[in-house]
Amino acid sequence: MITSKDVEHVAKLARLALTEDEKRLYTDQLSRILEYFGQLDKIDTNGIEPMSHALPVVNVMREDVVVAPPGHQQLLLSAPASETTDQGSFFRVPRIGD
Repeated sequence: MITSKDVEHVAKLARLALTEDEKRLYTDQLSRILEYFGQLDKIDTNGIEPMSHALPVVNVMREDVVVAPPGHQQLLLSAPASETTDQGSFFRVPRIGD
């Protein structure tokens, strides 16, 4: 059973200022919540496996498949502009700034 002192203690920890009406309300609500958990404790759960979800969870994403990367020259084919110099082939981009 939750008492008004318990509610005051939790409110203090949460740095909440409660009115007397709120203390009575929360005392009643928290008591009913704990009573419900008491009812759940009475349920026989022997032989029931713990679960993380009520329904089966299935991964909807595709399986990861290792593939070879397309390669430098293949990537340059999809570029709007490219340039080949002594150092290699590069994407050509507009100049920014001065």
